[in-house]
Amino acid sequence: MTQYTALITGGSKGIGADLGQRLVEKGYQVVSLSRGKPEWSNAALHHVEVDLLDTEATKQAAKQIAAAHKITHLIHNAGIIWPNLLEDATPEDLAGLTQIHLGAPLTLLQACLPNMKANHFGRVLFNGSRAALGVPTRTAYSATKAGIIGMARTWALELAPHGITVNVVAPGPVQTDNFWDIIPKGSAREAELAKRMPVGRLGTVRDISNAFMFFCDPENSFVTGQTLYVCGGASVGTLAL
Repeated sequence: MTQYTALITGGSKGIGADLGQRLVEKGYQVVSLSRGKPEWSNAALHHVEVDLLDTEATKQAAKQIAAAHKITHLIHNAGIIWPNLLEDATPEDLAGLTQIHLGAPLTLLQACLPNMKANHFGRVLFNGSRAALGVPTRTAYSATKAGIIGMARTWALELAPHGITVNVVAPGPVQTDNFWDIIPKGSAREAELAKRMPVGRLGTVRDISNAFMFFCDPENSFVTGQTLYVCGGASVGTLAL
């Protein structure tokens, strides 16, 4: 039986934790990168503490992981929103979110790529966002999440001959800590947003990990360079948060 090892950024809680636990149940080893200790544990879980906003720390973590593990799946799930209206957005916002959303996965994949190419197999996945289509107060977030889509399509073309697929899961409003940092949990605003969703509810962690599980599957080798909006229909029209 082939041993698969998934590297998940932000694997300590939320979507990353749910996905990690589901992969462990399928026999995977999981390496989680996060700033804090994982909220779950398993003998197959390996944790590396790192702040992906720190370029040098990310490089060191990537080197350490590539030396210790044969990574077959890279899932870049970690992200930050930093909401600001246009008048308050700064180049520093762009620089920081570019590092965590684009620079970190670039560094990590460069470290893991030799093993993937040698085995003619790999799965590279991004947690994108419906915000790539535009949301008020998301100048830096929307820009860098949209950048993920372009980068993933480019990587998909370059890596397809090596048996490596690259895809993006783009969630809409999902009940996670990032969401509740902006919209208070249990608030009237949260309930109103849920009512305005085409499907009449907000997304759950499991909704998103379901999509990741599809792209992770070794049998799904004919889908690459794609962005799947898991957003309850919010990508079809406008949605003010």
